[in-house]
Amino acid sequence: MPALQQEKGRRDTLNLRIKPELRGLIDRAAELTGKNRTEFVLNAARHAAEDALLDRTVFAVNAKAYAEFLARLDAPPQPNARLRRTLQTVAPWEK
Repeated sequence: MPALQQEKGRRDTLNLRIKPELRGLIDRAAELTGKNRTEFVLNAARHAAEDALLDRTVFAVNAKAYAEFLARLDAPPQPNARLRRTLQTVAPWEK
């Protein structure tokens, strides 16, 4: 059996020391989102880990692609129906 398949069902334990007030906060948030504490904490930790890794992602491109990317960033947005509708929509907090 390949190593990946062997590892698929395996789980490890992660133990944390936590102050009661933080545990209560996590428990309330987990309950509001319909998750148990473990699901909530693992989901939050996974998102934080992904964000940390994505913040440090490097894209290697050639000079031409980089110049085109910079030109698109510097160019003003081109008017279109969707942009006009967005700019004319009243923000929810202004209603």
